[in-house]
Amino acid sequence: MIKKRSELREKAAIILYQADVIKAPDIEELIKNNCEAKSDFVEEIVFGVITHLKELDEIANKYMKDWTIDRIDKMGANILRVGIYELKFTETPDIVVINEAVELAKKYCDDNVRKIINAVLDHYIKD
Repeated sequence: MIKKRSELREKAAIILYQADVIKAPDIEELIKNNCEAKSDFVEEIVFGVITHLKELDEIANKYMKDWTIDRIDKMGANILRVGIYELKFTETPDIVVINEAVELAKKYCDDNVRKIINAVLDHYIKD
């Protein structure tokens, strides 16, 4: 069954969250456990975020006012990383990336984290 990109993006954020929380060494196994079918999109996002983690966190921290990415909840941090990764490394339109990140934040994070994610992504694309 082909899933919408928004569902696949959510899967990627969940996998990254799980990897962050349980310090899972086998990312392939996490992907397999979270996805019914192979998804190149999920793999691209997950491995892309992991590969560029330091750079993504530096970008996030640059645009956070009086905060750092390690101070927000782990799910919020991973939603933000997915958003920055997509803005920097994919052809997904900026407005789509921001809207998707904000929708995921509404579902998984408190209002303050949602606002931080929105502000960071907005400032990043305007810079």
